[in-house]
Amino acid sequence: MRFKAKRCGVLFSPPSIVLIYQHTETKKVRKRIIPVRNFSKYSDYSMAAERLKNHPRHRDYLESVSQSQLEKLHIILRDHMQGFSLEHSLASFHLDPDEDLNKLDDEELTRKKGQMDELFEKNRKHKDDPGFVYDIEVNFTKPVIEKCSWDEESDDEF
Repeated sequence: MRFKAKRCGVLFSPPSIVLIYQHTETKKVRKRIIPVRNFSKYSDYSMAAERLKNHPRHRDYLESVSQSQLEKLHIILRDHMQGFSLEHSLASFHLDPDEDLNKLDDEELTRKKGQMDELFEKNRKHKDDPGFVYDIEVNFTKPVIEKCSWDEESDDEF
């Protein structure tokens, strides 16, 4: 790997990926602006990110950038083309435990599930990790169930 990515970002006009990288041999830090061509507000962000990552001209520079990072940058570009703010795009990457996932469309649900999988793998403990315990027992306190007056009346009828 001749290039090591330091930072990634987006440029809205013209739609581009900005990559700040370091040449591993010379240790020089440089900036590369990669135009995102043939991308619209209706484009598939994952296919566009994969196409960019495998492009012969940019492949060496994007080798150390993960596919999910490129997908996030393409999502931000697409959201901007659809008229959404940057804050809205960035908020969509955060997992809200109270969010109702049943109300999301298939694409958004797939993205949220991918984020949950990444978070799970990051927090997962393997048997080789320090502090790994095979069988953990936890006692949960039972919540107090309040009785209502209509519960008592229904018992008499049956």
